[in-house]
Amino acid sequence: MTGSWIPFVYNRLPELWLRIGEHILLTGISTSLAILIGIPLGILANQVRGLRGILLSTVGVLQTIPSLAMLAILLALLQKIGVVPAITALTLYALLPIVRNTYTGLEAIPPEMAEAALGIGMTPGQQLWLVKLPLALPMIIAGIRTAVVVNVGIATLSAFIGAGGLGQFINRGLALSNTRLILLGAVPAGILALFVDFSIATAGWGLHPARKTEYGLRKTILRITALSLPFTLFILGVIAYSTGLTKTSVTVAGESSVPQAIVRIGTKNFTEQFILGEMMAQLIEARTGLSVERKFNLGGTMICHGSLISGGIDIYPEYTGTGLTAILQKKMVSDPDSVLPIVREAYQERFQVKWLFPFGFNNTYAITVRKMDANQHNWHTISDLASAASGLRAGFTGEFAERPDGYPGIIREYGFQFGSIQDLDPAILYEAIARNQVDVICAFATDGRITAYQLQPLKDNRNVFPPYHCAPVIREKTLKKYPEISDALQPLAGILDNETMQRLNYEVDERKRMPKKVAEEFLRKHVLLDH
Repeated sequence: MTGSWIPFVYNRLPELWLRIGEHILLTGISTSLAILIGIPLGILANQVRGLRGILLSTVGVLQTIPSLAMLAILLALLQKIGVVPAITALTLYALLPIVRNTYTGLEAIPPEMAEAALGIGMTPGQQLWLVKLPLALPMIIAGIRTAVVVNVGIATLSAFIGAGGLGQFINRGLALSNTRLILLGAVPAGILALFVDFSIATAGWGLHPARKTEYGLRKTILRITALSLPFTLFILGVIAYSTGLTKTSVTVAGESSVPQAIVRIGTKNFTEQFILGEMMAQLIEARTGLSVERKFNLGGTMICHGSLISGGIDIYPEYTGTGLTAILQKKMVSDPDSVLPIVREAYQERFQVKWLFPFGFNNTYAITVRKMDANQHNWHTISDLASAASGLRAGFTGEFAERPDGYPGIIREYGFQFGSIQDLDPAILYEAIARNQVDVICAFATDGRITAYQLQPLKDNRNVFPPYHCAPVIREKTLKKYPEISDALQPLAGILDNETMQRLNYEVDERKRMPKKVAEEFLRKHVLLDH
């Protein structure tokens, strides 16, 4: 076990170093902003009693919004992925402990202290800076410590919107059911939280009013060291980020280590997308002078589409049926030859986005049950579930539960609902049904786990699901700027049928191989990459 961990971690050290740097920067910048905003707000709440309730209630309400919901809201408002919405969300979350502890610390100061300061002629400003804030400092530092530790944890979710950090490993691990990847992100995040908390506590010790009365070279050095510890940690984060970025940057053979141009490829949050994203990235890197920034595992369709439109990414793999129903909100079309022309024309007209040639497979949704249940109850079509539906437990992805071509379409066309619905991540759908935790799932036709887990897709006899042929979608601006991208990706046109895509997905999902390696192996086998 230990032997397998050593090469696993060693091979990822450059990226681990980069992600630690990103995590420190996300946490450090957001907490610094929260301190600059939160302490004045806490002082204001103490000084202006009419604003107290409004300020404390507002920062309290911000804390009650779930982290992922906050990120999604900011993503929609700011219309971009990456560090800006992540830092904004982290700053808002850090406000409550800082504002409340500042206010509480000032309120706890004995009235006689303020009266004494007033008695010796101090102005209100002098009372605040020379008496009240120093006395309230331990409580303020406690609030900052709480805020920064919470932010280290919440920052792991920032990878959900392409902001990087240690959460990138966790997200990949969850998507691929890979425990080692999850631990590679979670363990350093926990250790980092301890270091950050210690650095803030040490700085608080150095800022304590009692330290000002201690003299001597040793005491002075200790105090300076204590005060500089958070800044040292932040600088280490900057170094880790900059050096890690250099080490993990993709360079073109024979060219400078500084990339001439960068194309950003995004993907949704499941295995097939990671493999396709890697295929596109590796071909672009091999056949053009462009460098690729991989923004994989961005979440669902709307995040990827919104990022494409706003310029957060330049290209990602999309499905014709998804584009037709979820993005364009058009009625379902069952003819596969008709769907692609419809979405091509509408995307170019509405979004200035082009659909390139499809990869070849049709990854339609498939209402799926255990094969033993299908044989026992004689289930062959979705309609066959009608009599038993009210007693069945369904596990669906969040998208499928809401999209018109998903569960709402099942209800509309088949006229029944399942007894209970659980929202499940795509990575755990198959394990859930295999372990009898749910009875029905929304599988994907190209998923290799259908066969591996002894599952049975049911025929969509009322054609709820449109064709889902997958193809790269790319910003028109990007294609005009770098027309060589289309030529680089042309070899992927029609190269993947359903059986091949199932096999590739199985290699990642069940054999726990990395999508990058699986994609590279496939491309080399078809002589699309140099050996």
